[in-house]
Amino acid sequence: MSTELLTKFLTVLFGYAMPALECFKAIEQRPGRADQLRFWCEYWIILVILVIFDEIAGVLISKIPMYYELKLAFLVYLWYPKTRGTDIVYETFLRPLVMQYEPNIEARLQYLRANAGDILIFYLKNFTERGYELFLRVLDYVRSQASRGSRTRNFFSFRGDRAERPSFVDDYGVSGGDRREAARRRRPRDGY
Repeated sequence: MSTELLTKFLTVLFGYAMPALECFKAIEQRPGRADQLRFWCEYWIILVILVIFDEIAGVLISKIPMYYELKLAFLVYLWYPKTRGTDIVYETFLRPLVMQYEPNIEARLQYLRANAGDILIFYLKNFTERGYELFLRVLDYVRSQASRGSRTRNFFSFRGDRAERPSFVDDYGVSGGDRREAARRRRPRDGY
């Protein structure tokens, strides 16, 4: 657990924070070096694709031993000045792949941009309707569990022995005003 937390912290530090600072410095240089800006744009493109992959295949990825350590090593490899892995990964793998499918990707993104409002309204409407139905089902389940009586009392009881507690089931057998009197007689004196 602690190694996973340490690895995630190092990933945030070396995978996001340090490259963001380097990107900031490249942008703020007065003469402006186009090669540095290109390098950091390539890095962030690769990182976004890696994050999308993590989100989609997260359950499967978490089963790979030492995945997060490998991810950390890969991120450092991408920006480390001696390796500059970003140039290799971008030029060898990413650029040819995106160039091949760019028209298709662009057409789908334009469709999503044009219909984003409709899509959002559709999902919000379905979420609210289904969320409301789910909420009502949960309330029905809780009510049915509470109506079972003694099980619920056992679950919410702070005392361990049922024999010490009074039983209120017999109250239904007493009619009229005698019910209150019967409950007072059965009520224990220790404050329960």
